[in-house]
Amino acid sequence: MFIEQPAKFLRWIYPSALWRMSDAERAVYLTFDDGPIPEVTPWVLDVLRRYDVKATFFMVGDNVRKHPDVYARVVAEGHRIGNHTYHHIGGLRHGSTTYLHEVDKANELLHTDLFRPPHGWMKTTQYHYVKKYYNVVMWDLVTRDYSTHLNGVDVLRGVMRYARPGSIITFHDSLKSLDKLLYALPRAIAWLQSEGYAFKVFGPKVPDGQ
Repeated sequence: MFIEQPAKFLRWIYPSALWRMSDAERAVYLTFDDGPIPEVTPWVLDVLRRYDVKATFFMVGDNVRKHPDVYARVVAEGHRIGNHTYHHIGGLRHGSTTYLHEVDKANELLHTDLFRPPHGWMKTTQYHYVKKYYNVVMWDLVTRDYSTHLNGVDVLRGVMRYARPGSIITFHDSLKSLDKLLYALPRAIAWLQSEGYAFKVFGPKVPDGQ
């Protein structure tokens, strides 16, 4: 089974991005990409509330526009919000002007200082612009809950195998992930708690030069 963890060369390309948090504390950072959508995100919120866990949701701006009530619930329940562009576009397939407009347009709705690039890639010019205004949050463990080659058991096993202190763990509150989430998410949270992990969210961006 292949579970995606970041290659070292990616850390070199985006050196100031957050790939893994401090391992001095037995804590993980739970994140969700691609929402909010009414078929999945409310269920995720119910699970998080059941286990008293806070997470970070990297949201697509157009989904927020279409589902403002779901977005409002995420905020009201104390979760952190991140920018995932307005239409979930990949930086390598678009010019910097288009890409950065997408980032700015999304943030008119999201009002956040966190950003995660869709598909995990940006051009150098895009990255240098974004990092001025956002903490760029990548991952230590992508569960691949979107993969048609994995099932919920596989996703859970990946979390159990690869999670470690400071891990930034990525799930997706999307339709293509739903069947895996239904099985893996509550069990992964319960297992992490049984192993003594706390769940944390990201602090505010420190201005450049400080």
